[in-house]
Amino acid sequence: MKKYTYSAKKSDIDKKWLVVDAEGMVLGRLASMIAARLRGKHNPLFTPHVDCGDFVVVVNADKVVLTGRKHQQKIYYRYSGYIGGLKEITAGKLMEKRPEDLIRFAVKGMLPKNTLGRSMFKKLKVYAGGAHPHEAQQPKPLDVKAQA
Repeated sequence: MKKYTYSAKKSDIDKKWLVVDAEGMVLGRLASMIAARLRGKHNPLFTPHVDCGDFVVVVNADKVVLTGRKHQQKIYYRYSGYIGGLKEITAGKLMEKRPEDLIRFAVKGMLPKNTLGRSMFKKLKVYAGGAHPHEAQQPKPLDVKAQA
């Protein structure tokens, strides 16, 4: 009798919508849990080459916590492609301007760097306040504080 390793197909995956409240959560710990959910690592049917993950909606991104002196010391860079076009912004200033991007950058760095990772990243929705426009999908709350 031969035993085969099960490989999930797109039709086998049931994608859920989850809401995560980021208030008071440490950025890196929150991002690693979100990345695992987007990837589908929680699912017993997890298959590395198939997008098995859920949709994740993050609210209260402006209330996420950075430990230590990361507000002043952590720097995000972007390059325009032109001479002298290297821009930088500290985590504290980015938190004031676009707090959603802090979570997006952290999660994106934890996903695979290929087309599958880019499709997983599209399932992440981040909002600075407590409201989100995804009520029609009936998202279930995910308690990441209990998992931390």
